[in-house]
Amino acid sequence: MTIQYERPVSHAAHWARRLALLSCLLFVAVVLSHRFGPLTTPHFLVLAGFAAAMAALAVLLAVIGLARLWQVGARGGKASFMALLLSLLPLGTAGAAAYSYLYKPALYDVTTDTAAPPPWLAEPHAAQDFLSRAGTVTAEDRAKQMEAYPGLSGRRYEGALDRVYQGVRNVATAYGIQIVAEDGLDNILADLEDLVIDPNKAAKGVDALGDVPIPEARPLETPLVPHVGGSGDVLLQGEWRSPVFGFRFDVVIRLREEAETTLVDMRAASRYGPHDLGMGADLVEGYLKALDAELLGIAGD
Repeated sequence: MTIQYERPVSHAAHWARRLALLSCLLFVAVVLSHRFGPLTTPHFLVLAGFAAAMAALAVLLAVIGLARLWQVGARGGKASFMALLLSLLPLGTAGAAAYSYLYKPALYDVTTDTAAPPPWLAEPHAAQDFLSRAGTVTAEDRAKQMEAYPGLSGRRYEGALDRVYQGVRNVATAYGIQIVAEDGLDNILADLEDLVIDPNKAAKGVDALGDVPIPEARPLETPLVPHVGGSGDVLLQGEWRSPVFGFRFDVVIRLREEAETTLVDMRAASRYGPHDLGMGADLVEGYLKALDAELLGIAGD
């Protein structure tokens, strides 16, 4: 009589593989919908958290399947290994986000000038849902930023305002920042007009219009558009999305001409939530380094 040994089957291992595959597919779909579709960040966090919870359950079932394989030789070792592999994506992303949330400062607005941050041309607004946060940035938040990111500072370039402005625009386009509003461009036009030489003046060597009275508009007829920043500042406000997950950030860049140099400061704020996971500081540092390269690396303290 032949005795045939039949190995038991670990149902936990096979359920682990199914759950891990479902969680991985859900996580990828949620990321794509958030990055390229209409899914907002609060809904993305809920669905991504659900996918991570499914992956955690799949890991637990996979461990049970491996334990059954070790104890009684139950079938399901390959299914358990595949479940662990598929769970790496949602669980690894959730783990990295949790690490940043715990070990990086709870800030959503960072700037290179903590004393006088560049002002918004249009105050960013978004429905926060359950991601409640304070409406204003306090002095304690700025102090927390200085302690966490001491090297986050502006740049001073030995160049005219118009040249630095062109570099700022070029780097913004290359870095994926979409400029949506600008203010103070008349300061750049004034600098360019100073460089233009009137051929009639050059030929005569005198001011041809020196004795000619120039009529001026009445005060009530002159359009008054107040600047948001200082009288000599140039402000650019834009939007940026993180390359992989598509988290939205609002950005404002300020250019200020001082003693034949141009000072560039930057401010970045996450559109949703009270914590940017450190991405705001990375955005500002990366942009300014790219701007250094664009402007021949001429930067000072």
